[in-house]
Amino acid sequence: MPATVYAAAVDLGATSGRVILGAWTRNRLTLREVHRFPNSFHTLGGHDYWDLGTLWQEVQAGLAQAVAALPQGAKLASVGVDTWGVDYALVNDLGRLVFPVHAYRDARTQAGLHRLANTRAALARLYAATGVPNVFYNSSLQLAEVVAACPAIEDLATRCLFLPDYFNFLLSGRMANELSIASTSQLLDVHSTQWSRTALNHFRIPAHWFTPPVAAGTKLGRVRGLPALAGVQVIAVPGHDTACAYDAMPAAPDGSDLYISSGTWSLVGFESDIPVLGADALAARISNERIGDGRYRPLTNVIGLWLLEGTLKDFASRPTTDREWARLITAAERRPAPAKLLDVADPAFANPPSMRATIDRQLRKLRVLPPRDLAGYVRLICASLGHGHAAAMRNFERMTGRKFRRILIVGGGSKNRLLCQATADAAGVPVVSFSLEGTAVGNLASQLIALRAVKDLATFRRHLGATLKQTVYTPGK
Repeated sequence: MPATVYAAAVDLGATSGRVILGAWTRNRLTLREVHRFPNSFHTLGGHDYWDLGTLWQEVQAGLAQAVAALPQGAKLASVGVDTWGVDYALVNDLGRLVFPVHAYRDARTQAGLHRLANTRAALARLYAATGVPNVFYNSSLQLAEVVAACPAIEDLATRCLFLPDYFNFLLSGRMANELSIASTSQLLDVHSTQWSRTALNHFRIPAHWFTPPVAAGTKLGRVRGLPALAGVQVIAVPGHDTACAYDAMPAAPDGSDLYISSGTWSLVGFESDIPVLGADALAARISNERIGDGRYRPLTNVIGLWLLEGTLKDFASRPTTDREWARLITAAERRPAPAKLLDVADPAFANPPSMRATIDRQLRKLRVLPPRDLAGYVRLICASLGHGHAAAMRNFERMTGRKFRRILIVGGGSKNRLLCQATADAAGVPVVSFSLEGTAVGNLASQLIALRAVKDLATFRRHLGATLKQTVYTPGK
């Protein structure tokens, strides 16, 4: 084992992607972002699609820059890919795409969503089988719509690869479904690591499109077709970016910490040896997703900073630098507390033509005047999300008997002190914000463990926690 182990994390988010070079030396991880690029879906003929060709070009460019950034004589040991959840690529035996890759916000699932919501017996049966509630973006609903609308797809497609699986295939040539990303689909059996026949049959999805999921840390083979990366190992890290972010949390060993991965979505949850199931869990929309090693990440999905990202589009002048963001947050902090909060569970916020107009409509129903400026919207959104985070925590405590003593937050929202303070105030427990590139760090942790540079996740967290800068927000400030 060399004194320093170098690995590359490909971290693809719904609004941006990046490639980060990690160096592990003497139990310390250092990061260097070598490439960052925008990402967005595009509408064509009334449907929303990802541009995978452009993403792949950016991934290749980023990996080439990672190799170029290595010290003289150093070698890149491995690469791992994580992405947002649920979206997938349908391919044939050769790995060629046989259908365009839809974006999860496409409204094509609405009919199936409402049909299942109105069939209580089927809804309860599917939740008992998969531990995942009925949500518009579920892969199950997406795939069911494709099979119903385009029946010939069953003859064309032979495999369904979730997006990190697909990029792993492009890199290594091996098709494999990784466990954590598979668990976002509403197609995995909640009591095992196999696919749920109940769910596959209900949604009429061909079982042969999937193979038994592999655990995070599985070595998939060497990079092919990229001479600069010859000999580099492709490792199946937790494919879901939230699973990576959770792995990066330097959590208390006693399980008393609640996690928030805050970005476009706020994923609020914790680690558990058992799933959280039953009628109450279904009503609270708790999703029993998986950690890369097969354990559970019961979580609930609060709409997150998508509210703010959408609202910014309706303002001609909006922040673009860290300094401008700091000024905006300071201005928002000076605004009075909102008279009413947004219902962040309102499905109208999913993908509206105008987020600002949608917020204004909800406020008028509450007989409250909309904010006058962007700072007012930021104050309202952060307060509403803080309340949503606290409500999720209380639901978990009620259903599991746990008592959470802290909330750990990573992701873009961890840099927003107004959001962190609003969460602490609403939850009544300290919020600990880490100066941490959560998804990239969790991605790299899985690679380092697979390479045997680190013993296990607990060891990695212990070493990481000793070096991290953190900010603590106490409630009632």
